Formats: sequence, C-alpha cells, structure tokens
Amino acid sequence: MRLIGAAAAVALIVVVLWEAFEAIVLPRRVNSRWRLTVAFYRSTWTAWSGIARLMRSGPRRESYLGIYGPLSLPLLLVLWAGSLIFGFGALNWGLGSRMVGPDASPTMGTYLYVSGTTFFTLGLGDVTPRGTVGRALTVVEAGVGFGFLAMVIGYFPVLYQASSRRETTITLLDPRAGSPPSVGELLRRHTGGSTLRLEEFLRDWERWTAELMESHLSYPTLAYFRSQHDNQSWVAALTTILDASALLIAGSEREPGRQARMTFAMARHAVIDVARVFRLRPILTTPDRLSPADGERLFGILAASGCAVASPEEAAGRLADLRRTYEPHVAALANFLLMPLPPWIAPGAPAQGGPAGPLPARPTLDTRGMHNEG
Repeated sequence: MRLIGAAAAVALIVVVLWEAFEAIVLPRRVNSRWRLTVAFYRSTWTAWSGIARLMRSGPRRESYLGIYGPLSLPLLLVLWAGSLIFGFGALNWGLGSRMVGPDASPTMGTYLYVSGTTFFTLGLGDVTPRGTVGRALTVVEAGVGFGFLAMVIGYFPVLYQASSRRETTITLLDPRAGSPPSVGELLRRHTGGSTLRLEEFLRDWERWTAELMESHLSYPTLAYFRSQHDNQSWVAALTTILDASALLIAGSEREPGRQARMTFAMARHAVIDVARVFRLRPILTTPDRLSPADGERLFGILAASGCAVASPEEAAGRLADLRRTYEPHVAALANFLLMPLPPWIAPGAPAQGGPAGPLPARPTLDTRGMHNEG
C-alpha cells in the first residue's frame, strides 16, 4: 500500500508541475482535455454562473460575476500548492521516511506538516527528516516550492497587464460606438462623410483582435475577467467589430471593403479559436439581432456616410451569409460567459441615417467609469 501511495504521489506532483508549466510558461494553446486546471474552472464556473443565472440582470449581477476572474487565480494557486504539499507528504509516508520530533511514530498528519513547512520554506525545525531519503525529499520540495511561488508571483502581473491593455482599447470604443456599442452609432459617429477614418479605425481593431486572440489562447483565464464599466465587455466589442466589418463587406462596393475583409477575417478567427478553447458548440438557433427594417436603416446610414452601397437585396443576402459564419460562435461565448451581445442599432437611435456631427467634447463621468451621453 505504501509503494502504491508513493507512486500515486509522484504522479500527482508531476501532473501539478506540468500543469503549472502549461498555464504559466508555455505560450501556446493546450489541447489536453484531462487537466486538473480545466476541471477546476469547469466546476467552479458552473457553480458560480449557475447562481448568477438566478439573479436579475443588472449591476448587482455584474458585480458578482466580476469577482470570479480575479478570485479564481488565488484559488487556483491554493489548489496547486495544496496538491504539491499533499503529494510530497504522501511520498514521504509511502517511502517511510524517518522523522525526528515530539511524536514517537510519525503519522500522515506529521508528514503533511513537514511537507507544508518545507514547501513554504518556513524552517521551523521542530520535526526534521532523518535519513538520506527524507533529507533528499526535503531539499527537492524546498526547491520546488521556492521556484513555484516565484513563478506564480510573476504570472499574476502578466495576466493583469493583458487584461488592462484589452480594457483600455474597449473603453475607447465607448465614445466611438456608444454604450453598449452598436454598428449604427459607429457609422454615425465615425465616418462624417468620409470613409478614411473608418478604415483607420478598422485597421487599429484588426491589431486588437490579433492581440486578444494570442492572449486569450495562451491564458484562457482572461476570458473570465469582466470590464469595470457598464454595458462593456470584450465579447460585445469583438461582436461589434465583426458586425461593422460584415456590414461594410456586404454593402460597400469600394473601400473600406478591403480593410473590412481583413479585420473581419482576424476577428472571426479570434472568436472561433477562443470558443474552441472552452469547447463551446455554436448556437445555431438564437433570436435574430437584426430585423429587415433595421438592416435597411443600416444600409441607409452607410450610403449617407459616403460609401458606394450595392443594391439592398444583394447586400442583405451577403450580410446574412457573413453573419452565419460568426454569430453562432459569439452567441456561444455570450451564453457561456453571461456577457450580452450588442445591438446592431442602439435603442432610441434616430430613425433616419446620416453622418453624425462632431463627437461629444466631454463625456460624463461617474464613479464606475466613462459613459458617453451622446
């Protein structure tokens, strides 16, 4: 029994160290399904989001959901550290390492106590190993604990910096596309009779989607981090960029159709890859976000903004085809993360399309962040 326990302890230690290496050091997507970290996030997010689904939508539920991402990191650290401590304690027990201390015969509790003090390099000295095997394991565990804690301490700032960069760009979308963002507001506020600014806007967001894809594939935990501001999320921002690019591809006969195609390709790539990380199946049956009347309004706004628009029937057909390539995936992400999808046209938007005037000079600030009143 002791030898079997020692073998299981070695397997547990190897699994935890490899998972920490994959999650922190390895800069690529991990495809393994049977992982301790995956089981942790599946079980905890299922319970956390299940409680959130029972709550009414609003600031209270958003605040509750916003706790999970940052809280999951120290909880994951506790899981890893506790598993390593238990593994080394069980390994000492399985190998029958002799201990010098107040207890005449060391128990499993004694081995776990020695393992914990060694892992965190406390060096209390009230119970010490005696013999070559026990001393060797103590040295190895102390080195593993020191390196593990140093690696995790460096891991947390990387995640928070990546989240901050993502949210900074999302905040810039507020005065350009409204809150929540919508394609109609984006066209009204960003074109002003010329497509040059819209082309530059799409080029900048092409880079943002590429950075989001790389960071969220390497660190899927970032997907659970929510925005600090009302009516904002990375899923809503990414969907708005896909909507805008699809509308320009379908309705515009000239530029910025070329840039829109490149931005659309990158954003769609990001959506599909992130959805695959969480093994989400596309949701094919969802309420239609764009009614035929709103579609006609959008093409009218696009034409008034200076774009050469194709025939409405042809443009509507192309737009429907493009939407089918990404909307099932963003719907799956929105349902899984409880992040609502943005509208195509903001509620209360003017009935007639047309280029907007200058952007508001001073957005109104409140205690939660920036919100544009325009």
